[in-house]
Amino acid sequence: MIRPTRLKNRRLEIPDLSQNITRHTFKNWCTNQDQETLIMGIVNVTPDSFSDGGQYFSIDSAVIHAMQLIQDGADILDIGGESTRPGASIISVEEELNRILPVINSIRNKDETIPISIDTTKSVVAKRAIEAGADIVNDISGFMNDKNMPSVVGSLGVPVILMHMKGTPDTMQNNPQYDDIIGEISAFFINQINVAKMAGVKTEYIILDPGIGFGKTANHNFILIQKLNEFRKLGYPIMIGPSRKAFLRTTLDLPPDDRKEGTAAVVSSGIINGARIVRVHDVKEMKRVVIITEKIRTAA
Repeated sequence: MIRPTRLKNRRLEIPDLSQNITRHTFKNWCTNQDQETLIMGIVNVTPDSFSDGGQYFSIDSAVIHAMQLIQDGADILDIGGESTRPGASIISVEEELNRILPVINSIRNKDETIPISIDTTKSVVAKRAIEAGADIVNDISGFMNDKNMPSVVGSLGVPVILMHMKGTPDTMQNNPQYDDIIGEISAFFINQINVAKMAGVKTEYIILDPGIGFGKTANHNFILIQKLNEFRKLGYPIMIGPSRKAFLRTTLDLPPDDRKEGTAAVVSSGIINGARIVRVHDVKEMKRVVIITEKIRTAA
């Protein structure tokens, strides 16, 4: 009988999962249409986010979590101080700044190179976060919430992620309907891209996010994943954020922290269909998914 090899005392080599993307090279990544896929790790400094609300609400816990995400293979950190879950309440600029600025400052004291994204719809918060050491603005309203956001981002000279959302976090899941979801979101992107350019945002600094889970039914989300390449035709990098989302619950009937396999399936399919940034909670596991999917995508 052949016995399995004993691994108990053997040292296993751990692969280096980093992409060598830094805050200084990320802008170069944005200009390359055949980019390697990057992992954006989520740091929610909130008491009420749908998946991990309150878990990293203190400065210390948020920073420890951020450092762990970097160790697990995150290429970008996304710092958010306001929950955008369905039905979430709006908080003040002051409250949002009090949540995110100490975290950004502490991360920058520990790591000078990791790109940091600020997840906000408020121009004042975006400006203060960039001044504190963030590098990217992630606006889930796609420049629709704050009329000053386009000019602020343009003047800062930083990359921006423009996301599509039907309605607001408070109303977006109230029976969302589309006649042509791909066409309607594409039209939104074209309009907001023009807004960005007119405000001085560089063409090569624009990233698009179709907004999985933001004003979409479960089936809408699956259609978006299937047809991501339609958005790639617009000529900009695509980001997706499927991590632990409610459409996975609808399909699998599982709680948020038990949706890793569902998230992995969407991440892999999304990359094959055109996504180049994936925003996730479970960085270690999704990094492995990205590595294998990239091997499939680029095999020749």
